[in-house]
Amino acid sequence: MKVEFLNKAEGAKKELPLLKENQEISNMALQMAPPAVPVQPRTMVEDMNDREMATAYLLTLKRAGREYAWAAMEMANPEIRSFCQTAFMMSCAHAYDMWQYMASKGYYPVDQAESVDTAKIGAMYQVVPENQPQIQQYMAQSQNPNAGDSGQLYQ
Repeated sequence: MKVEFLNKAEGAKKELPLLKENQEISNMALQMAPPAVPVQPRTMVEDMNDREMATAYLLTLKRAGREYAWAAMEMANPEIRSFCQTAFMMSCAHAYDMWQYMASKGYYPVDQAESVDTAKIGAMYQVVPENQPQIQQYMAQSQNPNAGDSGQLYQ
């Protein structure tokens, strides 16, 4: 699709389909995952094992996602910008799938945060009240949160 954008004046003719990701890994799946086994990284790899391939793929997805996000923020052409945004979302979905696979095999350590710890962190912050006159005025002016001057909320 990138090549189509560069070679055709009208741009690419098809859209990338977004993946439907499994949005939640079950607690049972996390509890059943074997503990991560310590390994020594191999520097001379002639035949990669499953864990090394999965790690390399996950790192590649993370890097690709970061690059697509960066490109989308700097892209002037709306079609190419949309393509980069979609490619970023796809990288995110693939990375999440890969993380689930690695966690299920014990390649990626997974620990649920203790509720006491999350409560401590949550107590550090207060909810921003949405009924402040400044926010209400902004919302009344526009139903589109992207419309208007970004300085309106910071006066």
